[in-house]
Amino acid sequence: MQATRKNDTVVLFPSPGMGHLVSMVELAKLFTTQGLSVTILIAQAHYNTGSTTSSFISSVSISNPSISFHHLPPPPSLPPNPSPHHEAHAFDLLRLSNPSLLHFLVSCSPPPRALILDFFCIFSLDVAKQVSIPCYLFFTSGACILRFFIHFPTLHSLTTESFKQLGAEPVIIPGLPPIPANHMPLPMLDRDDEAYKGFLYIAGRIPDFDGILINTFHALEPRPLNIMASMKLPPIYCIGPLIKEDQERTSTAECISWLDMQPKSSVVFLCFGSLGLFSAEQLKEIAHGLEISGQSFLWVVRSPPSETPGKYMVAPAEPDLDVLLPQGFLERTKEKGMVVKSWAPQVEVLKHDAVGGFVTHCGWNSVLEAVCAGVGMVGWPLYAEQRMNLVFMVEEMMLGVEMRGYEEELVTGEEVGRRVRWLMESDQGKELRERTLKVKESAHAALVDGGPSRSALESLVALWMQ
Repeated sequence: MQATRKNDTVVLFPSPGMGHLVSMVELAKLFTTQGLSVTILIAQAHYNTGSTTSSFISSVSISNPSISFHHLPPPPSLPPNPSPHHEAHAFDLLRLSNPSLLHFLVSCSPPPRALILDFFCIFSLDVAKQVSIPCYLFFTSGACILRFFIHFPTLHSLTTESFKQLGAEPVIIPGLPPIPANHMPLPMLDRDDEAYKGFLYIAGRIPDFDGILINTFHALEPRPLNIMASMKLPPIYCIGPLIKEDQERTSTAECISWLDMQPKSSVVFLCFGSLGLFSAEQLKEIAHGLEISGQSFLWVVRSPPSETPGKYMVAPAEPDLDVLLPQGFLERTKEKGMVVKSWAPQVEVLKHDAVGGFVTHCGWNSVLEAVCAGVGMVGWPLYAEQRMNLVFMVEEMMLGVEMRGYEEELVTGEEVGRRVRWLMESDQGKELRERTLKVKESAHAALVDGGPSRSALESLVALWMQ
């Protein structure tokens, strides 16, 4: 690690919410390895983001002296917005935070080397241009999703219909496999919604950045990256895979001790992210499927979503396994499986030799974590861009298989059992897992000294230092 240069600071601006902040902190840590100081701006949300960030910010500040945080004063209020999607309200907040951002940047002496915005913060691009600070986009999803958004304004101009009206009709984008129209993120299904309009504006501004940092590596998504390299776009810097290591040493966790006793590549890990919640009925079907599969499993169970009005994105209570799971399930499967409540150290679990398969919600961070561990996936998308990620994971990267029925109200236990057995026992499942192991090697090679992702980062920092 290089010595920190106090006058060489970059400013990072994530949108509200723990997920966005965590990604920016990991990027900040990467910059500190290049001798840069980092200031992360915090915009206070007027709406519920489902988590509190204060303790996380405190722990990062203590363990990373070169990373500081600055809270932007919130706008007095947000305008009325009829959209039911919190993304639309985030767009309003970030647009109205521009005066505070401008005041902060003007007060910096010397000025920062660069301002880096996450996707939702593109509304601040013109502020950077106003004070002549280079401005970059940090795209936390993969290159396939970036390729989609770059083409999104063209798609919008070719039809007057909303994606939701097109149903499963395939959307064709050069460099990508066909995407069913109804697999677009929920806020983008209705072209008259304010959230859709916000995403359309954002997509149209991507070419105006000085560069794009993206959390992927070339060997994982060569086709969309090569297509974009041939277009009139800002330079794209693949700096991934950038994944969050578990904050604490968790090898004493009970589930890790249990994995230590299992044969190599014998366990299926099921985990669906912090917002991945299933109904009580679906949890019982998953339990039935695991039991009939005959496979060893480690399953993270969270309580079903609250049905109380206004409780959207509120963390659920601790699950009562005796109530949620079929009677006698835990006793019958105690030799084969382990159920943990709410959370497990996912990165450490995936890297464990005993884990041979992963049933995932297809969040991009989880996909990268599985790739870096060389673990094949069964995709069960739940929200955001995860349905699109599933298409790319299965059709483009060929590193996963879909959980059939994920588009229906209920995935049957029989289907869960079939898919788990397919991944762990079939010849095709073995081929998939072998492909994933090869991509794992490419992921490691991207990050070592002289590797493409490391070199991309170093060239970007060198550009800022000129």
